[in-house]
Amino acid sequence: MIENLENTQILAETWNAQEVLQWAFRRFGKRVEMASGFGAEGMALIDIAARLNPELRVFTIDTEFLFPETYQLIAKVEKRYGITVERVRPRLTPEAQEEVYGPALWSINPDQCCALRKVEPLKEKLAGLRAWITAIRRDQTAARASARKVEWDQKFQLVKINPIADWTTKDVWNYLHEHDVPYNPLHDQNFTSIGCTHCTRPIRPGEDPRAGRWAGFQKTECGLHITDAPSPLVQLNLGGEPRAQG
Repeated sequence: MIENLENTQILAETWNAQEVLQWAFRRFGKRVEMASGFGAEGMALIDIAARLNPELRVFTIDTEFLFPETYQLIAKVEKRYGITVERVRPRLTPEAQEEVYGPALWSINPDQCCALRKVEPLKEKLAGLRAWITAIRRDQTAARASARKVEWDQKFQLVKINPIADWTTKDVWNYLHEHDVPYNPLHDQNFTSIGCTHCTRPIRPGEDPRAGRWAGFQKTECGLHITDAPSPLVQLNLGGEPRAQG
């Protein structure tokens, strides 16, 4: 069976998060996994997905610079949902990175630090999948404003699935409270977006929710969700690999 991804993209915009996930699990089976940084959005999505798929596969890009609270939350997720979260780590340890690039690379060239500790490990991980699931939302950053619930990821060359792309912050927190889903306690200390310890701070009154990430730099994305080229039309050959159409 072959389907045109463009048609699915259009149809998926009428689906709720559960329906998007059901489609993903049905179409890709074990070749689709969820990436999570365990922010509020990610926790909501994990809870929804775990209710639908007892064999849910979740991985995280462990930069080795995450907050202790984040590592504690990962352990809580594993216990609550009975899953093992795969830690995908960079090739360079923090010590090796310092030897090669100098101390505190994140304070000098955060784009390079993110490339080494996030983008490259993700690229290697996604090479073995046909699709990945994320918790990004359109109202988070300008780079995410055009995200579709189902789309072709030109950067990593596979299908990208964003089931809660149309959710608001209020939607996320309503879900967490209604379903008693655990979340990172740093959110209660004005950390609206949580990444690495070196590049994350709580926001101040009146600041943009992403202002706490890479403060002092004109940077709002680590590079995982930035696409440099427009998405092509894609056909999914469900018996093989997705292939771009000219």
